[in-house]
Amino acid sequence: MKFFCSLMVHLNTQKISIAGLLITTGIVFGDIGTSPLYVFQAITGGGKNISEPFILGALSSVIWTLILLATVKYIFFALNADNKGEGGIFALFALLKNKKYKWIIIPALVGCATLMADGFITPAISISSAVEGINAINPDVPVIPIVVTIIVLLFMIQQFGTAAIGKAFGPVMMLWFLFLGYLGAIHIFDNPVVLQAFNPYWAYNLVANVDGGFAVLGSVFLCTTGAEALYSDLGHCGKGNIRMSWAFVSTLLVINYLGQSAICLSPDFHVVENQTIFYSMVPKHILPLAIVLATAATIIASQALITGVFTLMNEAIKLKLWTNLKVKYPSEHQGQIYIPFINWFLMIGCLVVIAIFKESSAMEHTYGLAITIDMVMTSILLGFLLILKYPKTKVFYILIFLIFIAIEGVFLMSNLGKVVSGGWFTLILASTFFAILYLYFRAKQLRTSITEYLPMNSVIPLINSVRDDKYIDFEATNLVFPTRSNSANKLDLTVYHSLFYKKPRKAGTIWFLHLDILNEPWGVHYSVHQIIDKRCYYVTLQMGFKEEHRIEYMMRKIYCKMIEKGELSGESIFESIRGKLDQVDFKFIVLNSRVAMDNHLTPFQKLCVKTYRFVKSTGLKPAEDFGLDKTNVVVDFIPITVANQVDQELIEDFEDYSQKI
Repeated sequence: MKFFCSLMVHLNTQKISIAGLLITTGIVFGDIGTSPLYVFQAITGGGKNISEPFILGALSSVIWTLILLATVKYIFFALNADNKGEGGIFALFALLKNKKYKWIIIPALVGCATLMADGFITPAISISSAVEGINAINPDVPVIPIVVTIIVLLFMIQQFGTAAIGKAFGPVMMLWFLFLGYLGAIHIFDNPVVLQAFNPYWAYNLVANVDGGFAVLGSVFLCTTGAEALYSDLGHCGKGNIRMSWAFVSTLLVINYLGQSAICLSPDFHVVENQTIFYSMVPKHILPLAIVLATAATIIASQALITGVFTLMNEAIKLKLWTNLKVKYPSEHQGQIYIPFINWFLMIGCLVVIAIFKESSAMEHTYGLAITIDMVMTSILLGFLLILKYPKTKVFYILIFLIFIAIEGVFLMSNLGKVVSGGWFTLILASTFFAILYLYFRAKQLRTSITEYLPMNSVIPLINSVRDDKYIDFEATNLVFPTRSNSANKLDLTVYHSLFYKKPRKAGTIWFLHLDILNEPWGVHYSVHQIIDKRCYYVTLQMGFKEEHRIEYMMRKIYCKMIEKGELSGESIFESIRGKLDQVDFKFIVLNSRVAMDNHLTPFQKLCVKTYRFVKSTGLKPAEDFGLDKTNVVVDFIPITVANQVDQELIEDFEDYSQKI
């Protein structure tokens, strides 16, 4: 424990405050802080494997895992590898993707896939392990309905935001950690032999000399599940608050693990039916309080994980690694987001886990494997980043991260032993998520292999030619094309195709509209750039992230302001109704690209395209993506070329037209 405290003293703890420390305790440490509920239960097989070398070896492994992985790797190294204050697997990817190393996408997507799989398992095992304490009081109380009810309610309240209850997270978790420390301390004095576990020899002895020692490392690793949050929540809490809070949290966690080991080594100790090692520590007169506090802590841990998955997927969307999903902001703070599709998807996943495995002891076999893989991916990316960032000391970083990867590799090999007993579920989940993410990424590569933009100067002559062509009918007075182009100097190739490659589109005024979402919650701003006087304009519409997307309403207001300034006449292009209606017509064209039929795709490319369409079907439709009223929208499907076109030979048979029949 002195190691934790002495290390924290030398670390940079900037921007630390009492409020910050309290908030950090509630947000960051929920998952790793509820691990004592099931770690030694899993290590001992429910209290069946208890001997001094085994318990001391397992305890030593737990302590040094927390020191080496959670503290040294994440607290010391990872928190210094932030991307403009943000952390996590995608923050690392964003820092490295500009370095032109194509392989880095693989560990990034594997990390994302395993964290998604963990999102299915963590709420189920955490809440189940807490609620099962009820059976220590009354064995006849059915636990599953209670767990299911809590999980359903937890996911239902996400849409309303967690700002109100979030204020209680810090104090509740603070009370929980103090309670963990209290339970551990009252038992350490009964059996102080457990203090020998600070000697790493006992961890070595467990693996080298104790039967089943290597296999149990998979259960030991459960003590560090949630360590990824120490890095991924960097943007929410700041490195100073995380580091200082970890000194407090890690000390109490170690004290609790010491206490659990002490009670396991007590004479004639055994776990009674319907009880766990953790609840065996609790004096009977405060057992109801312990159950309530543990349940509250696991709900907070689950909430933190759900929020983390929301953040992860939001980052994936911004990095173009997933399609656009509906993102809501329940509060005035942009960091608190709610993604409906992901929310209900996670809830169904948690309920499936409960339906399959039913008890937390069975879920333990599915737990840990996904996070071990994620940690290995983080080590690969983090080590590579630090090697590039500090080339003069790259040998040091290579050695350090080879050690981390070796340690995590040992845990991974041990966790692979759980595949038959439940790890198969995690592997199927993570593999499925990775396959979808990777195929979507490859499809996006196909999509971006074409020229996406054209210079606006090359578009202007064609707009004028179509506008002056009396043989082409007007389609609308105002024709609006939402565009991805963030500059008036270039135009999307798909918009260009829609304008000219089919029946040329002719309108009184053509508008290219770019929507930009601000970091502030409120406010709407716009700017208009003239492309062709009274014929074509480029509009940038900036909206606060909580503003409703009333795009047609905003376009009409911009149109009216330009009329007031004399920049437009405000008259309909159709003579028969000119001056007879109080509003002129607007028509919005949204574009949906499709791979052209004459593209020669390989089987793999076809699979990528099908995956791309599947992923796109889960997201926002084009009109909804731009916030348009569907009653005044036309969806135009644009063929794009992403591969070699079919080269099919065509031979004309000779026919003599001079001969009469």
